[in-house]
Amino acid sequence: MEKASALQNLNGQKVVVTGTARTDSIYGQNSQIEFDLGNIILEESSNQPLAGRFKIGGFGEPMVYRGDIVQVEGKLFLTRGSRQARITYAKLDRVGASTFWLDSLRRHYATGMYNALPEPAASFGLGLLIGQRSTLPQDVVNQLALVGLVHIVAVSGYNVTILSRAVARLRLPSKFQKLVLSLLLIGMFVLVTGFSASIVRAALVSLLSLWAWYYGRKLKPLLLILLVAALTGLFNPFYVWSDIGWYLSFLAFAGVLIVAPLIVKRFFSAKRKPKMLGMVLIETVSAQLMTMPLIAMIFGQVSIISILANALVVPLVPVAMLLAAIAAAAGVWLTAFAGWLAWPAKLLLTYMLDVTQLLSTVPAAAISITFSVAGMVICYGVLGIVFIAMYRRGKAKTDILTPKQAKAATGQADYQKL
Repeated sequence: MEKASALQNLNGQKVVVTGTARTDSIYGQNSQIEFDLGNIILEESSNQPLAGRFKIGGFGEPMVYRGDIVQVEGKLFLTRGSRQARITYAKLDRVGASTFWLDSLRRHYATGMYNALPEPAASFGLGLLIGQRSTLPQDVVNQLALVGLVHIVAVSGYNVTILSRAVARLRLPSKFQKLVLSLLLIGMFVLVTGFSASIVRAALVSLLSLWAWYYGRKLKPLLLILLVAALTGLFNPFYVWSDIGWYLSFLAFAGVLIVAPLIVKRFFSAKRKPKMLGMVLIETVSAQLMTMPLIAMIFGQVSIISILANALVVPLVPVAMLLAAIAAAAGVWLTAFAGWLAWPAKLLLTYMLDVTQLLSTVPAAAISITFSVAGMVICYGVLGIVFIAMYRRGKAKTDILTPKQAKAATGQADYQKL
């Protein structure tokens, strides 16, 4: 925060900075190309480094790719949120191109997706695979947000979980080989998608969980959440101070990892646990319960149709990711057959988009709810009391042994003494 205070003196001033593009540019308002800039240096002050990430909009270059070195000249204004400042109507000069092979592969892969699939299925497929939302049409983004499905086109723990589960199902000779392959896939996924708050959190959770699994151990959910929160805060303190996505990611994570098991334990027996679709519904409700107060305070709107939307779409996301990856690969290396190989992906992605569009037209799909800070705190306090009561009640039930369980635990002779 001390480093970020240097930006106060630059607010409203014309500056010349150089940095590294963190996202591919897109066309924004008034025909400007827009992208995020990191590793920023203020050239007018002996190359003074500036903390944080800036949103840039300007003219002078037809395209800027992630990893390019760009010089930006324009007026700087402080902002709130995950970006610390913005410079618009800037003069842009790309002074260096990215030479990282993964950036080149990512661009070729995106091109292959557009070769194989029509819009908006191609952009939607890229959103599912690597969380690229910048090329999605705004009306599609609005529909996804309205029905509570925008999280499927944002890189998160779900994407990483799909990768880990896919490796777990492979018939590899040893746990060590599964561990190494999982770590390689997660590492490449993070490098391709970028170091957003949600993906850093998801990667750390997966790494710690894989570590515990390899040594035959288990991590308590609350410990895992607090440890990963501390590590991500250490990695980038701006997550803690200004990134709402960081908070929403951890709240949803707590809902899935802590609240959902409490609901299952409270309302289902050990022999009759919910199936996959039932677990999707329970986890969706749990994540919504944990994120709703903060969403209501920040955005003033909550989706009431998201449970149905998630039930119809989310179980198909792993299959859609696989089919979209095949379509993109065909668009790169088998262009002549891309249309045929991409047909299954087109069919499934079109279904998911059609469901989203249909549900977004339902009257009152989202309702307006506005919480103050005090209201949000009270709401989380009430939820905390309810969940603690559920936990204690469930624990009390497990502490009581039936006669059959007591016999099995102590043996017949000890049971008679007991």
